[in-house]
Amino acid sequence: MSILSKTSATETTEITIEEKYRRLSRLIAETGGAVVAFSGGVDSSFLCHAAAAALGGRAVAVTVVSPMLPASEIAAAADIARRVGIEHITIEEPEIEDEVARNTKERCYHCKKREFAAIQRAARDRGIAAVLDGSNMDDLGDYRPGLRALAELGIASPLREAGLTKGEIRELSRRFNLPTWDKPAFACLASRVPYGETITAEKLSRIEKAEAALRAFGFRQFRVRSHGDIARVEVAPEERNLFFSEAALDDISKKIKNAGFLYAAFELEGYRMGSMNRAIAAETAVPAAEEARR
Repeated sequence: MSILSKTSATETTEITIEEKYRRLSRLIAETGGAVVAFSGGVDSSFLCHAAAAALGGRAVAVTVVSPMLPASEIAAAADIARRVGIEHITIEEPEIEDEVARNTKERCYHCKKREFAAIQRAARDRGIAAVLDGSNMDDLGDYRPGLRALAELGIASPLREAGLTKGEIRELSRRFNLPTWDKPAFACLASRVPYGETITAEKLSRIEKAEAALRAFGFRQFRVRSHGDIARVEVAPEERNLFFSEAALDDISKKIKNAGFLYAAFELEGYRMGSMNRAIAAETAVPAAEEARR
């Protein structure tokens, strides 16, 4: 894997995945010590591996434990930290901040600002100045207000600075035998609730239980989108065939309702990353269309 970086009007230089990793290692080593914001996902797990390799005992992984993160992800993060040999600490954030609970389009901004401020405090307590997050090049292509919060706090994103894409991070993770190399994409539980609908711990809990049922059934890539009392289930397009039996439909429906929903619905087109952002796209498209008609 590689990207092409332009060096002149007629000449390009190919940057290999190995060169990107070396660049990443240099960026991390130059910090002299760093705290990695660690969720247990593909990107932050790989970043923990790279930080441990570059900094040794001066690398620390920090996981914020809140209602936004399922217990299964917290356990997975602890396991990955042990595997890569990085010190792992947790910060308890049991309350949902009012600005996050209101669930406006800026929810992710407020949530990241709060969580990363807490991580920065933990870093300062250990005499470490640098805090790293796992954003990569692909994160620039979607609606990500949380990135603005990171920029305001001065959080470094070395994966992005090194030019690494999600696919390249997965390939490097595979080469380093990280079990997360093929882990499905994951986002916090709040991303399952439509903008404008208040987020509560109870809503997040039933989403977590419903998704645990899908995982136990054998699905790998899925979301349970919460629309009031309705659970809208998305699974990867290639996994939709697992639904197509009366027994499976009845079993899944029962488990989702046992989680606390009154109704269970199936998204016909399957899982799409950022599908809750369609409302934002629709709102911005209307003024553009009106302007075009003038």
